[in-house]
Amino acid sequence: MNYHWNWDIFWELSPDGVHTYFQTLMLGTAWTLITAACAWIIAFASGSIVGVVRTTPYAIAVRLGDVYVELFRNVPLLVQMFLWYFVFPEVVPHAFGTWLKQLPNGSFYTAVVALGLYMSARVAEQVRAGILSLPRGQRQAALALGLTLPQTYAYVLLPMTYRIIMPPLTSELLNTIKNSAVALTIGLMELTARARAMQEFSFQVFEAFTAATIIYIIINIVVTFAMRLLERRIAAPGYLGFRAPAAGH
Repeated sequence: MNYHWNWDIFWELSPDGVHTYFQTLMLGTAWTLITAACAWIIAFASGSIVGVVRTTPYAIAVRLGDVYVELFRNVPLLVQMFLWYFVFPEVVPHAFGTWLKQLPNGSFYTAVVALGLYMSARVAEQVRAGILSLPRGQRQAALALGLTLPQTYAYVLLPMTYRIIMPPLTSELLNTIKNSAVALTIGLMELTARARAMQEFSFQVFEAFTAATIIYIIINIVVTFAMRLLERRIAAPGYLGFRAPAAGH
């Protein structure tokens, strides 16, 4: 059986009668980026809080942080997507559940929450590891100077921690972008879902997923390059990845 290649398919009108297949892929790309960006905000904020909590001297708080990480890290993302989308509206009060089911773009909000919480557990591990990698003297010196524990984290520990863990955070950001493809299972028409719909309607499977692959690669290259520039800009002297500026003449 010979496959009929047709790269002009991207300029043909899609079944919606308004957009070409190329335009539908661009719309899917936009949904992928928006979903990943919103999920990353949740992941970074929640992960930072949980990561900090797990390094405090309060045993109960540390245990709760451990439970949070183990819960969201060990349950597959696909299962979490289904739980948030299909199960959660059924276990909350009826009025609230009905509102969730009728919410416009409900699959988008569900994907953002599920993906954000799933990735937050991974960010929490990175933040915790970064804080624990710092010399103990930094915390002790800050407390000795009269800073409270929250001030010690805000002004001393976290600024250094984020510099140290920037490379693994970059990997987690890229994982967030790629994991957004799981949202197609709950009806979000992001990039992978658009490529899948394109091949189902046009039967040009190789063209559709080749285009999606190239788009993902371009996105990842741009994000990696931007994060490396940020890493160099905020690198601290004496730590891995720091490059001293060239001396002037």
